[in-house]
Amino acid sequence: MGVMTKFRDNTGIILWILIGSFGLLWVIMDVYDPNVATMGPRDLGEVNGEPISLDEYNSRVQYYTNAYSQQSGAAMTPEIRAIYENQVWDELVSAKLLEQKMDELGITVTDSELLSMAYGDNPDPLIMQYFSRPDGTVDRFAIQNVLTDPTYSQEALAIEIQLRQKRRQEKLSNFITAGLQVTDQQVIEEFNKRNSFASVSYLRFPYSEVTDAEIEITDADVRTYYNENKELFKTEESYRAQFVTFSTLPTAEDSATIRKELEELREDFAAAENDSLFLIRNQSTTRYNNVFVQKDEIREDYAPVLDVEEGEVTGIINLGTSAAIIKNVEETRDEIKFAVMSLAFEALPSTVDGAFEAADEFLYFATEESSFDEEANRSGLLIQEAFATKGNTFVSGVGSSQQVLNFLETSDEGDISDPIELATQFVIIRLTEVNEAGYRPMDEVRGQIETQVKNEKRKSITVEKVQAMIAANGDLESLSAASGKDIQNVDGLAASAMVLTGAGREPKVIGSVFAMQANQLSPAIEGVNGAYVIYVNSISEPAPNTLDDATASSIRAELEQQINQKYLAVWLDQLKDDADIIDNRSRLLR
Repeated sequence: MGVMTKFRDNTGIILWILIGSFGLLWVIMDVYDPNVATMGPRDLGEVNGEPISLDEYNSRVQYYTNAYSQQSGAAMTPEIRAIYENQVWDELVSAKLLEQKMDELGITVTDSELLSMAYGDNPDPLIMQYFSRPDGTVDRFAIQNVLTDPTYSQEALAIEIQLRQKRRQEKLSNFITAGLQVTDQQVIEEFNKRNSFASVSYLRFPYSEVTDAEIEITDADVRTYYNENKELFKTEESYRAQFVTFSTLPTAEDSATIRKELEELREDFAAAENDSLFLIRNQSTTRYNNVFVQKDEIREDYAPVLDVEEGEVTGIINLGTSAAIIKNVEETRDEIKFAVMSLAFEALPSTVDGAFEAADEFLYFATEESSFDEEANRSGLLIQEAFATKGNTFVSGVGSSQQVLNFLETSDEGDISDPIELATQFVIIRLTEVNEAGYRPMDEVRGQIETQVKNEKRKSITVEKVQAMIAANGDLESLSAASGKDIQNVDGLAASAMVLTGAGREPKVIGSVFAMQANQLSPAIEGVNGAYVIYVNSISEPAPNTLDDATASSIRAELEQQINQKYLAVWLDQLKDDADIIDNRSRLLR
């Protein structure tokens, strides 16, 4: 039965969907262990007194690990795992909060609702996805078979959990957003915005034309700007650290080993009858391409294949990040078909193991026998500086690393990390300073403030100059002649556009256009990078009777979705802020 095969093949996708619906669902079975009391504390944290167990966390992380491997065909790196671990924690916290709120509100899903989602006249989209026939109709026999046949008990349970949880969260979402409404006027305005166009001519006066000599900045200007924009100088908790590195880049010996492997494959490659299968079995980084190529179009790196006969294989070719041997599969006078057997220059396991052992040895002596500085000096390692901000995975000196950020956020000054595996190295970090969140002092940001004040004054000076020129020149042509600026013309400017042709991103200027009438000259308009004078040649707006019910309903649904998503995100953040959340990850996972 085709749908049964399809369902079996997509079981993994069904389970993946369980992570959907706000990314808060999970499939965790049989996590209760009767011996848990004898194993010590296992709670990774609490949400309003409700525990998040280590088993619960590990089950979700393992699910993501398996799903990642299935989808990518590769093992999850430590860095990617760290990202998923943070995601799992956020999901579990959010899921607990939503479950608690649904329990508090008494939101439930009855069996009859569940049956309606599966067997009703309008089945849930999940049902439609997996039980639809080629003609788009629902295969109700297949639904009945999967949901009642014991052979499909795992799949049936997965569907039930997803449908029940989805319906429950829909009820919660509807409850939260019940007071949010999109008015008819908002629908009309959005319709008009999407269907209004203008033809304009404009002059642009860049702010950069105002020289520094024309600008004067006082201490009062700096203080005023600082006080009025203090939130701009608010800083999150930040960290300063030192680190040493242990390279895992391929060594000369590693590269020589790769070349030797290829050399040993040359004879078998020449004798292979199925070149595609040979490349697959030997894990070539270049896939087989069964096509003829014009000889004069072959890239320079592959040119050596032209020097060997059909069935022969070239010597080792260096391709930069990999080495290769190339087989002349077949050739004509002007064309050639060839196969490339390539292996990337990668560090061998022994090299990676050696780097880890060196890092581990450094850690031991730095923490047990001497100090971080002393051991780095003894080992001839360069101590480098790093800086990071809470919540931002970019760490100066290191690059983007969730692992390093996790260590910094959960450690005390003076703590030294275990070896952390990054893409091309192991690093050991010592946290040297933690700076609390707050506002940067005015003196510290004075240079930044002066630049902002200078930019604001450039804007006001430019607008004043342009406004004076408009008063002396009544039309765009006269203003163009007086200023030496060329008139730019734009046809078909959409009200929904963000970019003004010839000027860049200028949403405020475009908005001003559609607040004007045809044949009207604007005052000086303050844009992002310059002041503008606009002349509206024509404006085309949709007639009121062109908004039909179907279009209005579609626009209303889109606006409601946008509003609801924004509100729900804010609501969930507020729920987290108000919750009593205990995070024991730094104690249990390190």
